[in-house]
Amino acid sequence: QIQPVESGGGSVQAGGSLRLSCKVPEDTSRRCTMDWYRQAAGGQRGWVSSLFNDDDAVYIDAVKGRFTASKDSAKGTVYLQMNNLKPQDTAVYFCKPRGGDRCIGVWGQGTQVTVSS
Repeated sequence: QIQPVESGGGSVQAGGSLRLSCKVPEDTSRRCTMDWYRQAAGGQRGWVSSLFNDDDAVYIDAVKGRFTASKDSAKGTVYLQMNNLKPQDTAVYFCKPRGGDRCIGVWGQGTQVTVSS
């Protein structure tokens, strides 16, 4: 099982930007779909984005046009660029691979994003 390591969170004001990183084995980032999730305090974990192994990506409507998923497979790192952040983006963000027997992931510790108005 693959345990990602997330980093890059922090505290910003509304309208600011952050870039989250998700470190996985290099071959994982090449062959697996990489999903981003977030969980606000007291809420359920919800899907945010999927980055497919052909570099195509999909997003929830709430972040379309503001968030961009990408990867550097040579570094085994997946990114989530978050621009024009809003207070409702405040959450712990997680990444997780999926897509077959060699893409089974477990939850990491996540990275906290806090956006103040």
